[in-house]
Amino acid sequence: MIAKLTGTLDDFGPDWAVIDVAGVGYLVHCSAKTLSALGLRGNSCVVHTELQVSENDMRLIGFASGEERAWFRLLTGVQGVGSKMALAVLSALSVEELQRACAGGDAAMVARAQGVGPKLASRIVNELKDKAGGLPTVPGQAVAAAPAGSASADAVSALQNLGFKPNVATDAVARALEELGSAAELNALVRVALKRAAG
Repeated sequence: MIAKLTGTLDDFGPDWAVIDVAGVGYLVHCSAKTLSALGLRGNSCVVHTELQVSENDMRLIGFASGEERAWFRLLTGVQGVGSKMALAVLSALSVEELQRACAGGDAAMVARAQGVGPKLASRIVNELKDKAGGLPTVPGQAVAAAPAGSASADAVSALQNLGFKPNVATDAVARALEELGSAAELNALVRVALKRAAG
């Protein structure tokens, strides 16, 4: 299975790119966000890929990050969501926005994706709600790397002591930090993070 391509952006269109790897051009279907991350023709790039094989088709789907690919796999695991629909969702929402929408039960946010109606958006959110906390987000990673003894690390610890899973606690504190700023005190962080985690 092809898991990653490292090469040159040879050409691209509205939902695809050709990545030249040592003279071989791979046609990769991508979300709009991945395409914009690849940049201009001639750029060197790394694309994480998923190979999809059906009875009459074989296609490579490309992603700017491993997190985006992980979300693509989760999305296509939802009944009624094929690869095109999953790419539409990933074109409309960043990985972080999608995680937040699923964790918070915000179906309206998912319904912003082209071709995703309210019913399907609700199904996506409901089915992925529990899995949403299991995938890292950028601010979550920053909190996870916070030095021991810092307010954010202590806030994560406090939430875990209250019974929240480590990934849920980390994400909630990351969102509280975004709201309050990096100089926030522990008590304020825990208070806001608790609301985010419970929501």
